[in-house]
Amino acid sequence: MISTLLVANRGEIACRIFRTCGELGIRTVAVHADADENALHARVADTAVRLPGSAPADTYLRGDLLVKAALAAGADAVHPGYGFLSENADFARAVQGAGLTWIGPSPEAIEAMASKTRAKELMGITPLDAAEVTAADLPVLVKAAAGGGGRGMRIVRRPEELSTALEAAHAEAASAFGDGEVFVEPYLEHGRHVEVQILADAHGTVWPLGTRDCSLQRRHQKVIEEAPAPGLAEGLTEELYALAVRAARAVDYVGAGTVEFLVADGRAHFLEMNTRLQVEHPVTEEVFGLDLVAEQLRIAEGHALAKEPPRARGHAIEARLYAEDPARDWAPQTGTLHRLAVPAGVRLDTGYTDGDAIGVHYDPMLAKVVAHAPTRAEALRRLAGALESAVVHGPATNRDLLVRSLRHEEFAAARMDTGFYDRHLAALTSPVPDPYAPLAAALADACAPARSRFGGWRNLPSQPQVKRYERAGKVCEVRYTHTREGLTADGVRVVHADARVVVLEADGVRRRFEVSAYGDQVHVNDIRLTALPRFPAPTAQRAPGSLLAPMPGTVVRIAEGLEEGAPVEAGRPLIWLEAMKMQHRIAAPAAGTLTALPVRTGQQVEMGTLLAVVESSQA
Repeated sequence: MISTLLVANRGEIACRIFRTCGELGIRTVAVHADADENALHARVADTAVRLPGSAPADTYLRGDLLVKAALAAGADAVHPGYGFLSENADFARAVQGAGLTWIGPSPEAIEAMASKTRAKELMGITPLDAAEVTAADLPVLVKAAAGGGGRGMRIVRRPEELSTALEAAHAEAASAFGDGEVFVEPYLEHGRHVEVQILADAHGTVWPLGTRDCSLQRRHQKVIEEAPAPGLAEGLTEELYALAVRAARAVDYVGAGTVEFLVADGRAHFLEMNTRLQVEHPVTEEVFGLDLVAEQLRIAEGHALAKEPPRARGHAIEARLYAEDPARDWAPQTGTLHRLAVPAGVRLDTGYTDGDAIGVHYDPMLAKVVAHAPTRAEALRRLAGALESAVVHGPATNRDLLVRSLRHEEFAAARMDTGFYDRHLAALTSPVPDPYAPLAAALADACAPARSRFGGWRNLPSQPQVKRYERAGKVCEVRYTHTREGLTADGVRVVHADARVVVLEADGVRRRFEVSAYGDQVHVNDIRLTALPRFPAPTAQRAPGSLLAPMPGTVVRIAEGLEEGAPVEAGRPLIWLEAMKMQHRIAAPAAGTLTALPVRTGQQVEMGTLLAVVESSQA
């Protein structure tokens, strides 16, 4: 029997596993890099062990340190979570070699399936030879052989892009998984990403636990997932089950795993088998009434599954809440998460709590919000409503995108595919103007204790007070006046105003605004504003063609041969930044001459740092 479990991971998945352990009476051990000393997962575990190392994310890739931590803390089992070393056969062997119970399949099964190239060969599929790819093969997908989460993947549509895509995918995969192997496969433009959850014991029983649709993706990383996958023909569903069971039996699989497919034109194309728990496992748990982590632990202890899985009930949908700006090429965001709260009636899995810092070292996912209901339409409505009502105060997130995606007619009709955001992102991220949100922010600010001590009204008529706010790159100006009767504004009646709540009435309709301010960041209901100073400080003058860092990160690559004075073509990638384990290309905005290159490989930069200057040849 397992008595003490170390989770060789961090964040949301560590917290989620600890929750099940608490219910089962199993003691828990967390591991943490120095940057995670005060992270939620390190605080909620019974014991926490520091992992030494200067690179926070790489620390969790040190199997030797993880095994040493487990032994030092008296753990008798190790759960790898997902990502990091969860699909690393050598780590599984090291855990078992230390006399610890490994919560997962055998190292041999991991080895067979963790490499996507070997998995395809096992299923009778031969990947393309990158050296032999021609224009007739395009488009193709360059893909990391190890790991997942969208890292190490690039779509190639033109022959001249292949070598750059291979190099970038290799670098990203090596950084994320410690394994830079990549391969090439055909890219199906309008397929659906459908997967089958499996659960297998050591006694020969394999459960196919339904399907999941994970077609809504950005950068090949899933954003919204649901179970069961809607609209599949019964025959196709049975085929997917059979293929998933076949894959599991081919490697004598034991534990929880997922077999992934691309479904196009009514046909299933095998993609890979993930020999671990998936990020989206909660939708399967909700539909089948199971705790997959508890089942993993029972299987590791040698217990047998029932001959038949439980019956599926209803529909579940999960949305991943990311600290990123979808309108700015999904740029990751950092800062303090001041508050995160969702209404009752939905499930929240997160590794953050109020006041936590969101850094640059890890995936930008803040939380997973899951709704379960008798029908898909009800689950959609419940999840969209919960997200819309959620309190998310801090850096910019994809919350509005999630709400609009869930309510989009194409998604509601289950006609989505992996190109959904390629078609609809611009419309889904266009800001919805709310003329009263900035006014509510200004009125709440006027009622703040520091302001109200000095009063507001004057004996003589005076000019209105003016406040300026920025939202999504646009600046708006609002005016209000202090009178003996209180605060007033043109075109609207101020029913109530204090530092936290403002009620306005326009055309007979009352609206309530909840206002929270954190320095110059102001949240009005679900709208995020930045208060601008009345007298802005002079800004540094930048030369035309200046390329600034769009986010904090590390310069991991500079284009070969790039030096000051060199000519560059429009759109040519110049610098690669890594933030939150993803690489972001900084390209020349126009053809011209590189006149400045003040950064070097390995340099840490903050948002707004000058990376390069390209003097346009059109000037």
